[in-house]
Amino acid sequence: MQGEKIIGVVGGVGPFAGLDLQRKILEETTAQRDQDHLAVIAISQPAPIPDRTDYLLGKTAVNPAYPIAQQLFTLERAGATVAAIPCNTAHAAPIFSIIQAELAQRQSQLTLLHMMQEVARFIRAALPNARRIGVLSTTGTYRARVYAAALEPAGLTLLVPDEVQQTTVIHPAIYDPQYGLKACGIATPQARAALLTGFAALRQQGAQAVILGCTEIPLALTETEIDGVPLVDATRVLARALVQWPVIGGR
Repeated sequence: MQGEKIIGVVGGVGPFAGLDLQRKILEETTAQRDQDHLAVIAISQPAPIPDRTDYLLGKTAVNPAYPIAQQLFTLERAGATVAAIPCNTAHAAPIFSIIQAELAQRQSQLTLLHMMQEVARFIRAALPNARRIGVLSTTGTYRARVYAAALEPAGLTLLVPDEVQQTTVIHPAIYDPQYGLKACGIATPQARAALLTGFAALRQQGAQAVILGCTEIPLALTETEIDGVPLVDATRVLARALVQWPVIGGR
């Protein structure tokens, strides 16, 4: 139907995170029957997209921006009008800026939401008294300081685990081939314990809220808060933004 909002999802970054975003789009939609739900087109084609952290850490020379952009074009041709990439690390400037450039070069009419900007808006609106914000993420997002670029201009202080804990505890909880969230798709006890260790370190630093800054982390930390500290599920924030787009008055 002409004029209908159709949501596009690049679902293979990673596949479990793509499914999680689609589920949260449904949960964030006010609906009483099937027909009340929004149209969603998802593509889950992970093989052509190199790992985003590997690219940022120099382990691969192929920028994942190009295959991600191609999948966005596929979604647009299928009818998508607004889209999102459920991968925090894909929003690092060396990747996301190329995606934007590719869309502009092709004169794409697709609106692509930016996860970190949506999270920053959410924190300002829902947690106005929280000034010290912790982030749990992949090492790619950690090194690229993706959340710092969105939060610090808003006057928020970003807190992260130390380098040793990030690389030996947090990142393996996501990537380990035996117990990591990407491999298992569920909260293994070891992955959840590792992430709770990271959360405790951020809380000790004085975090007033903690962003689950990898789209696999909400698979393990499903609470809305721990010990009185709110957990900000970036995937849910993105789902809500997709459901609410366009916002009256612009963004």
